[in-house]
Amino acid sequence: MLVYVPAHVPRSSGEIKIPMSVAPEANVSPVEVEVAPTPGMCREESSGEQVLSSEERDAGYRTGGLEWGTITWIALLHVGALAALFCFTWVGLATAVVLFWLTGSIGICLGYHRLFAHRSFKTYAVVERGLAIIGVLGGEGSPLFWVSAHRKHHKFSDQDEDPHSPKDGLWWSHFLWLFPRTDPDPQETFQRYAKDLLQERFHRLLHGTFICWHFVLGFALFGVGWAMWDLRTGVSLVLFGIFLRLTCVLHVTWLVNSASHIWGYRNYETRDNSRNLWWVGLLAFGEGWHNNHHAFPGRARHGHRWWEFDLTYRTICLMEKVGLVWDVKHGREGRA
Repeated sequence: MLVYVPAHVPRSSGEIKIPMSVAPEANVSPVEVEVAPTPGMCREESSGEQVLSSEERDAGYRTGGLEWGTITWIALLHVGALAALFCFTWVGLATAVVLFWLTGSIGICLGYHRLFAHRSFKTYAVVERGLAIIGVLGGEGSPLFWVSAHRKHHKFSDQDEDPHSPKDGLWWSHFLWLFPRTDPDPQETFQRYAKDLLQERFHRLLHGTFICWHFVLGFALFGVGWAMWDLRTGVSLVLFGIFLRLTCVLHVTWLVNSASHIWGYRNYETRDNSRNLWWVGLLAFGEGWHNNHHAFPGRARHGHRWWEFDLTYRTICLMEKVGLVWDVKHGREGRA
């Protein structure tokens, strides 16, 4: 199987220039990321960061092999999504829609992104663990994997070390970046970028049992469908509620990495190519207001203009009103 290997593309660097009146935390992640040099594989940048050179990075793509587990997982989901079209039921479609919102908006956007990656609010331990499990059912890896990749993306956005920059190609940023085995020591990466999660036994457990949760949900859907309707409905619930739904969640999330760094408008002049793209904003529950997020990554609110609807932020506000979350980083009223 051929996998696209990105060629080196020079990237410009510069200071952040934000023309609007904004808070001093602009473009500063709320979670401090510890980055240590990798002996023999890094070079010193003028900023003081230790990063791989493009030649070293591309050589690693060519010789590191492929992540066959990831490739198989994504391929099976797409095959199952196509099969779902031949086993349609209305209850299967309804199940897919509900789980798409639950795992996409609540699990990935609210849990993985705004809570675990950026700590935009605080909540009870039981709520945090519930969000982590729902996020796992979003099919994008464990919180350890997702958060470490995302924090690295923010630290090196659209630079050589960005895991999924469109400057390496549209399809690379969309999903091909997941295929090469570029990390010889994932534990070291977790230690650098997700140390807070790595210290918790629960998150280590989720990382090791990621695939098991999908089997549990799949068997549950099949059992409910067969018991309440018939065998065909049980199969339909699995195909729609697992395979088709996960395929949609994956591609919508990937659009934030790809499309929202290529098309759209910018409210803020950041050092990357992040954009606000309205249709990704709607599909991805508010994540498509990506330029706003890169300017203020610590804020729970991604929609900064009146028309930039952010469903995930509205959910956080509702949870705050009923006392499930607190210390929400809203941003200054009337500005961002």
